[in-house]
Amino acid sequence: MSMHYQVRHKTRFRYAYPVSFARCNLRLQPAEWAGQMLEDYRLDLSSAARVTGTRPIGYVGHVTRMVMEKPTRELVIESRFRVRVDRPTPTPLPGDPSIADIAAMARGTTDMSVESPVNYLYPSPSIPLSRDITAWCSEDLDAGRGIVEAGLALATRIHDGFTYDGSATTVDTSPIEAFEKRHGVCQDFAQIMIAGLRGAGLPAAYVSGYLRTLPPPGKPRLVGADATHAWVVIWCGPQRGWIGFDPTNACTVGSDHIVMAMGRDYADVAPIDGVFTGQEGQKIDVSVDVEPLD
Repeated sequence: MSMHYQVRHKTRFRYAYPVSFARCNLRLQPAEWAGQMLEDYRLDLSSAARVTGTRPIGYVGHVTRMVMEKPTRELVIESRFRVRVDRPTPTPLPGDPSIADIAAMARGTTDMSVESPVNYLYPSPSIPLSRDITAWCSEDLDAGRGIVEAGLALATRIHDGFTYDGSATTVDTSPIEAFEKRHGVCQDFAQIMIAGLRGAGLPAAYVSGYLRTLPPPGKPRLVGADATHAWVVIWCGPQRGWIGFDPTNACTVGSDHIVMAMGRDYADVAPIDGVFTGQEGQKIDVSVDVEPLD
């Protein structure tokens, strides 16, 4: 099903004392990705800030460099874009490669592009391997099982076995700690799943993006109440390519998901990161609105 979206992402930094300098990486422009087409994009910054350039992130996506050189106590960053997503929801097929096939093909690839599976086979700074996670995930990753069937089974098992809890973890919580707690958010569930897949020798990447959210029946959409989302993509062979699995919602990724960037872990694709020069003390407010236009 084709979906048409207008997305607004607004971040406001308030500093306790004037900040004299800041430099940020902004990953707020959607990546080129199969099944979605960017129609319009706009980035607005506070008057104290300016863009110094945009380039690929090194994996899949774009990073815009922003610098602030005038003293200020507030910085506002707002992106707006329209995108059409026409991505069928993937399902397991009888001819899918097996877990063993995918592991062998990934190890033998000579492709060194940003979408090559070899880039996503190994531990990364935020996703180390864990014997406990690998063992737990291995119950769904039998060597002869079809890769798409296995990926969906593992995403469903994480959804059923973990509790979504926004107060249980932070952006810096490791997958191992979140696994032990059995509580966390979409970032934690995605990174746990990736750790288990890589532990089985499978190429798995972290995706940041947005998810269409539906209000309760009879209730209006709450503007600004949406948030960034995270899920997993698994390389499922040269024919099927990269397929998304959402362990937060126990589903494969279709037209309800908007891909912003793909990397090894959250650190590669964080919507905003950077440094500032000034005294300690800041407050960050984020508002995201994903509006279906159809």
